[in-house]
Amino acid sequence: MKLAQRTLHALPMQALVMASCFAASGWAFAQQTPTSTIADAHAGIDMPAERELLPLDDLRKFTAVFSRIKDAYVEEVTDSQLLESAIKGMLSELDPHSTYLAPKDYEDLEESTSGAFGGLGIEVGMENGFVKVITPIDDTPAQKAGVRSGDVIIKLGEQPVKGMSLQDAVELMRGEPGSILQLTIIRDGETGPLVIPVERAIIKVTSVKSRMLDDGYGYVRITQFQAETGSQFRDALTALKKDAGGALKGVVLDVRNNPGGVLQAAVDTVDAVLNEGLVVYTEGRIQSSRMRFSATEGDILADTPMVVLINGGSASASEIVAGALQDHRRAVVMGTQSFGKGSVQTVIPLDETHAIKMTTARYYTPDGRSIQATGIKPDIEVKPAELKELESPPMFTEADLSGHLEGKNEAENRKNEAQNVRDSAKESAEAVLDRDYQLRSALNLLKGLNIISRAGTSSAQQ
Repeated sequence: MKLAQRTLHALPMQALVMASCFAASGWAFAQQTPTSTIADAHAGIDMPAERELLPLDDLRKFTAVFSRIKDAYVEEVTDSQLLESAIKGMLSELDPHSTYLAPKDYEDLEESTSGAFGGLGIEVGMENGFVKVITPIDDTPAQKAGVRSGDVIIKLGEQPVKGMSLQDAVELMRGEPGSILQLTIIRDGETGPLVIPVERAIIKVTSVKSRMLDDGYGYVRITQFQAETGSQFRDALTALKKDAGGALKGVVLDVRNNPGGVLQAAVDTVDAVLNEGLVVYTEGRIQSSRMRFSATEGDILADTPMVVLINGGSASASEIVAGALQDHRRAVVMGTQSFGKGSVQTVIPLDETHAIKMTTARYYTPDGRSIQATGIKPDIEVKPAELKELESPPMFTEADLSGHLEGKNEAENRKNEAQNVRDSAKESAEAVLDRDYQLRSALNLLKGLNIISRAGTSSAQQ
């Protein structure tokens, strides 16, 4: 608790305002997700003029309702409970991301960018009174149990979700590591509800993962934008370049099911592969909510072709990355349309233990496109699909004929085939591509771009 408070009051206002940009208003491994903060309750916020204050009749109406509840409600309610409920109601009616932060939320504020959480490992929001899964986080109990993006949770254990607040639902999802919570969900394509048991655990999210997909082609997966994601992304690209012998032919950046995270980390990620230009800007009613972020000189990939993979679980910071690289024509965006969370939330402390989180601005891509409720549309739409190899009748070739003349490369090809069988890393990469149609499509596009580039260079030399 104290650590989170010290952080709030020690950081400068601008740094806190751009702290983070998580996708939805609740995490099943934390609580209501804070997205950005300022250090002073009134810093950068203009107080209303006297003529703009609430009319006296409205204040009388409020006090009348307050008094009636206080006197006649079936159970006794304290003044503080009523006032806190009134604050919660004011904020919840604004939008899904504005909320009241009780003391415990300050602790969660510190946890939200550290990469370690307790619970199930899913990003959730509210839809029609039910909890909807925005995305399961990679390598967490929820993902391993089979929870999918788009699932609608109707029961948590034996408790129906309908009518429950998102905060209460998130609290139920949290619990002791090792304990089991049964999720009853509705999923498109299923004839009835599914019951999925999920074992709670301490969630430690690995922000950046990388590997080689093929000779010269690298793959980087960003699961969530944490404080160090930008530097980890650079390190991953440097390692991939080394594995490729000094230069890469192409890179796939995968931000599918990435719910967002720290805004500055998204900016740093784009900056790593851009030489200059605007990355993202925000617009709001108050001056402190209007910010612009630009890239600095130095493209670590030296214009190596890139494909960015997105889907409906890509939100907020991941949409900023995809939108910036798309607008700068630095990468081809492939997949399906993203989530569309393009608003900025500011956490405004009310005192040392309470605060409000309120939407104060919108994000815009370098070309001025609003992300809010629209998302990023891919340059090439590729929907998830399963590939199945068809059995073909046996075909005979020249090499099958008895006494055929041996080709010059035939012996060498047999050696290469034997080596490929022994190459477990190669087999592992192929297995990943076989399971992931979108990823294979991205790799094929990069290979096509590489072939065209080589053909253009050859023609120029002639």
